[in-house]
Amino acid sequence: AEKHAGVSCVTASMDDIQFEEAARVGQIIVIRTKVNRAFKTSMEVGIKVTVQDVLTNAEKIVSVAYATYVAKPVGAGKVELKPVQLLSAEDHLEHSLASERRRIRLGYVQVFHKLMQESNKEGDFYTCEEEDALSTEHTHVQSTELVLPPHANHHGNTFGGQIMAWMQTVASISASRLCRCHPILKSVNMFKFWGPSFVGDRLVFNAIVNNTFHNSVEVGVRVEAYNCEEWIKAQPRHINSAFLIFNAVNDKGELLTFPRVKP
Repeated sequence: AEKHAGVSCVTASMDDIQFEEAARVGQIIVIRTKVNRAFKTSMEVGIKVTVQDVLTNAEKIVSVAYATYVAKPVGAGKVELKPVQLLSAEDHLEHSLASERRRIRLGYVQVFHKLMQESNKEGDFYTCEEEDALSTEHTHVQSTELVLPPHANHHGNTFGGQIMAWMQTVASISASRLCRCHPILKSVNMFKFWGPSFVGDRLVFNAIVNNTFHNSVEVGVRVEAYNCEEWIKAQPRHINSAFLIFNAVNDKGELLTFPRVKP
């Protein structure tokens, strides 16, 4: 992103991430990235992650993801980006698809906000009628992390990947309290940065199971940041929220069924 923009860039959001394969100790991870399209002030960066087995030399796709980056403002105005130079048929295809993904992404956010507004109307509450449904109360997990220099990039901003890793940890603990085993992360949905965090911030992660869907479970995670003054005054900054989908398998590799839950 910075190579294309020529200035410092920050992550604005990640499209939904699907994990097709698990990477294990001793395997080689290969990450390839390129700018697919530059819009007026933002750009889409495609990320392809593959894993290589050193014994068999087989290569499998772990994930294909798309990140949106913006250039850090210089002064009061936003930085306008130059168009991407297209060199191959694949470049032209990704350039066209990037526009469609952006349209879907913007519509996705609008639909989500509309659903939230409708569900927050007074008297609109979800109830589970099943007697054996488990309460989600015991799946609530909270964690606090101090952002240190190794957790931040060259701008002093917390790595988005570091935040995602911490989110996965609390979400995995939350899911495990329901399934009583080690859950496997399958996707990360609606991962958007609402604001930055910096070295020295305290990040508070709250995770809870939202619902189960036979062989999968959704865990919602909310991240709030505090500097020293905000910590004392209890004035958090909401910097990120996301929904993580897990499943679980038994010793035979068969998918386990999750119990129904009541919020």
